[in-house]
Amino acid sequence: MSGERIRVVELFAGVGGFRAGLENASERFDTIWANQWEPGKKVQHAFNCYVSHFGTSDYHTNLDINEVKDDVPAHDLLVGGFPCQDYSVARTKAEGITGKKGVLWWNIDHIISKREPDYVLLENVDRLIRSPSSQRGRDFAIILRSLHNKGYLAEWRVINAAEYGEAQKRRRTFIFACNKRTSIYKRLGREIPEDVVKNTGLFASAFPIDGPEADKVSTFSIDESAYPTLVEVSDGFSETFYNGGVMINGKVYTRNCKPNYSGEQKTLGSILSENVDERYFRTDVEKWKFMKGSKSIERIDSNGWKYHYTEGGIPFPDNLEKPGRTILTSEGSVNRSSHLIEPEKGRYRILTPEECERMNGFEAGWTDTGMPESMRYFTMGNALVVPLITKMGNAFLHLIDG
Repeated sequence: MSGERIRVVELFAGVGGFRAGLENASERFDTIWANQWEPGKKVQHAFNCYVSHFGTSDYHTNLDINEVKDDVPAHDLLVGGFPCQDYSVARTKAEGITGKKGVLWWNIDHIISKREPDYVLLENVDRLIRSPSSQRGRDFAIILRSLHNKGYLAEWRVINAAEYGEAQKRRRTFIFACNKRTSIYKRLGREIPEDVVKNTGLFASAFPIDGPEADKVSTFSIDESAYPTLVEVSDGFSETFYNGGVMINGKVYTRNCKPNYSGEQKTLGSILSENVDERYFRTDVEKWKFMKGSKSIERIDSNGWKYHYTEGGIPFPDNLEKPGRTILTSEGSVNRSSHLIEPEKGRYRILTPEECERMNGFEAGWTDTGMPESMRYFTMGNALVVPLITKMGNAFLHLIDG
């Protein structure tokens, strides 16, 4: 594929973080089909934002993925961010295997089975590798085994954007998989797994790391020799995934990855706007101090039992000399998770939507497409950090052209 166009399908597209990041890397990334649908929303603000930037097209779909998964065209690279859910599976009466209804991973799995893209790049929350709490790692093991069953090699990394220079402490799990027919598979599949994780894989190239901690390395099998089917993975998986690793031919190598970054560091202060409207400033400072402070409060439940509600403190105000905390979908509202900054002595305010966009690496005004301001915050709480995707795009091109 050296120098050739790369046909991309983007699932759960949001406001276009994957597409923006890949197109920032190269014009070779050509998104030929995209889907974004927000259940329960009469007005599809994220989709409207997407088409405002990338155009109206029959290939930009705004329907439940269950309705259009069979319409996905042949493509080279499948990308998407999907929710962390319960991926457990069970046998059917006909001795087949079925996943839980409504779990979006199985739509991705269906598309991979049908279209067999050369490459897959996915994003999820950081807790994916240890979900669910009752059987840590099971859900991630099901995803890896599903990819193995279809002939893919897969590597992963939990990446904190701030540890690679960005202005936000946003931790997300990324998965990169390549089909056995590709040159990347044939090259990486012959290498020592530790070398893939540390030196030659996509994430190693984009996000350098130091050596592993001696007590945070593990190897195990996830193939048919260890678990005959997905049901056995679902019922009996009990290994530990660390924040980086690779699966080659069903064999897993996983280790703790310590970032090795010495470049420019963006801070919360570096993304602030000038001449901010007065409506973003707050005078109820004591209320914010209480919300963000540590607490141990005696309460009584519905049965009359007394208990103590406790929670740790959040910095007040947020430090402008460091990266900001993770943007949540509730950013901008009056709650303890919203940023509150002191840009001027004695004056406090929340972040503006434009500042949240910059924290995620979008152009300021990216979501200023007619949606309510609360939805601008909401979409940024769900968004990717775009420069991370650009780094992955560049690393991907290096791999396929190398």
